[in-house]
Amino acid sequence: MKIVAATTNQGKVREFQEILGELGFEIVSIHEMGIDVEVEETGSSFTENALIKARAVSLLCDDMPVMADDSGLCIDALDDAPGLYSARFAGEEATDEDRNKKILELMKNAENRHAYYIASVAFIFPDGREITAEGKVEGEIMTTEEGTGGFGYDPIFYCTEIEKSFGIAAPEEKNAVSHRGRALKNLCEILKKEMEE
Repeated sequence: MKIVAATTNQGKVREFQEILGELGFEIVSIHEMGIDVEVEETGSSFTENALIKARAVSLLCDDMPVMADDSGLCIDALDDAPGLYSARFAGEEATDEDRNKKILELMKNAENRHAYYIASVAFIFPDGREITAEGKVEGEIMTTEEGTGGFGYDPIFYCTEIEKSFGIAAPEEKNAVSHRGRALKNLCEILKKEMEE
């Protein structure tokens, strides 16, 4: 079964496929579906934003399930910023590198470097039923970038569980503990029950 992922981020599509593929799903992006839609994320939580994106794309995909996620990096020393604004923290046109540099600059004198990634995933069935799942991973903000793997803030996020930055972690290592990996696994469990009923 094909699922439309309400994203143009190929890194996310790859993670969705790696985890949901085990249930026999094939993930296709809105780009592959020929859908060009800008969705304004106006929610006050990651779950609300994920649902806003999934609902907008669902209206354009007849008879196909749609999924979307919203995730962010929350840093204690920055009052949980960048949080909901993780993707736009250094401006609309900023690159991952720009955002990482901004965080490192803001954190250069911080003693408390604790941070966590959080992800919320929304899934909408063709009949309109909605389910959501969440995942979280704890870590610290590094003082320099490490590695070029992953995407987003991965090179500056040190995961205490695997004792390395997400920037140097192998995809399977990251997926085992990542916020999105955990949210997707929680979603998988819910979908398995739905499919059994």
